[in-house]
Amino acid sequence: MSTPSLKDAIAVIEAAIDNPAEGLPEEVFRFMTRITPLVNVDLLIRDPEKRTLLAWRHDEFAGAGWHVPGGIVRYKESLENRLREVAKHEIGRELRFRAAPIAIHQMWKKQATRAHFFSVLYECFTDEVIEPDNDGRSEGDAGFLKWHDTCPDDLIMVHEQIYRPFIGGDDFSDFAGPIPCLYFPDL
Repeated sequence: MSTPSLKDAIAVIEAAIDNPAEGLPEEVFRFMTRITPLVNVDLLIRDPEKRTLLAWRHDEFAGAGWHVPGGIVRYKESLENRLREVAKHEIGRELRFRAAPIAIHQMWKKQATRAHFFSVLYECFTDEVIEPDNDGRSEGDAGFLKWHDTCPDDLIMVHEQIYRPFIGGDDFSDFAGPIPCLYFPDL
């Protein structure tokens, strides 16, 4: 049996993708993350009481802990659209957000899959105090949402390194300066 040509292999992968703007099949996505950096938006969601909305995460890439909700930008999608889609998906409503990001980080990890990111943090606001719809999830379940007055001790490690100063804080100037670059050799 002969090995398919690279062109044929790519055709097989492309045939598995309906519309890349709507997302990728998991195995294609994982492959793509091993050959190209990812751009993601993270939403620092604040309410009128100055609390920060965090989600519980527990997966093979980040481990267990609280994290800032976010999402990976899709093919031909604007950062602003991904912000709106993440807000809709995470809390079921639209949010106001600053046009300029409050932080940008570039990072890579030792692992091969999902290892190289450009993370863009936006400050987002709700006009009213809202209770998250956890849809039957309990604290400790992946996706559980909770408002925090201060930064919790159990953030996922990457967010501990890059977002702790923003969580529970109440004054941010617009992003300025060099883009921080972090390497996580243990991840």
